[in-house]
Amino acid sequence: MKVAAIQMVSTGTVSDNLRQAQGLLEQAAAAGAELAVLPEYFCLIGQHDADKLAIQEPFGDGPIQRFLADAARRLGLWIVGGTLPLTATEPGRVFNSVLAYNPQGECVARYDKIHLFRFDNGREAYDESRVLQRGNLPTRLTLPSRDGHTWLVGLSVCYDLRFPELYRGYAQDGVDLILVPSAFTHTTGQAHWEVLLRARAIENLAFVAAAAQGGTHPNGRRTWGQSLLIDPWGHVLAQQAQEPGVVCAELDAARLAQCRAQLPALQHRVL
Repeated sequence: MKVAAIQMVSTGTVSDNLRQAQGLLEQAAAAGAELAVLPEYFCLIGQHDADKLAIQEPFGDGPIQRFLADAARRLGLWIVGGTLPLTATEPGRVFNSVLAYNPQGECVARYDKIHLFRFDNGREAYDESRVLQRGNLPTRLTLPSRDGHTWLVGLSVCYDLRFPELYRGYAQDGVDLILVPSAFTHTTGQAHWEVLLRARAIENLAFVAAAAQGGTHPNGRRTWGQSLLIDPWGHVLAQQAQEPGVVCAELDAARLAQCRAQLPALQHRVL
């Protein structure tokens, strides 16, 4: 199955971001991708955290959700839109949510980001809990591909990457492919991004697709980029450093089975 990880440099204007995403999704479809993954905050990186509140949508309808559904239907793609702000139960907060659409334009899975990022090195500071309500449920979806293999896909977002127990749970459920749409900061991404992604692939013997924000945004924020596709042995299949683009690779179910057969580490787990 050919998978596309889409890298963006989103702005504070939703319409501009959807236009950028549309062009990149069209590139992914033209390249033969069956699944295209958009990055975290693909629809908005605003001047302030609270800007997310102004564009929140109730789950099930809204211009961003209609955009994703229409694009999936028109392009015949599985599209994972990671992420958009959905209305939460706590006032003054939203969920940071991944929505997955099948080629018929139907929303088939939702994952609300569980782990909320906080970082302060004295020069830059972030605290997602100021405007986000955390989710509490891991989410998997089944994706039948043209090669006849039905892929079991585990959903996650950005800061989740630092919590291996989430991914080990997915591995125990037999997940073949882990998705990590992200907006890693330049500082933390430079230090930890690739090594964490490759570790999640290796320890769980699964493919990993990480679609990222990558560049300098109008609000001055720098994101690390380096969208990656990684095989279960930890090999990087494709990547892009910075700026918008489409990162594609073929994910081979036979390669997955080979890695798991020659090193059955998941069967040797004791604790």
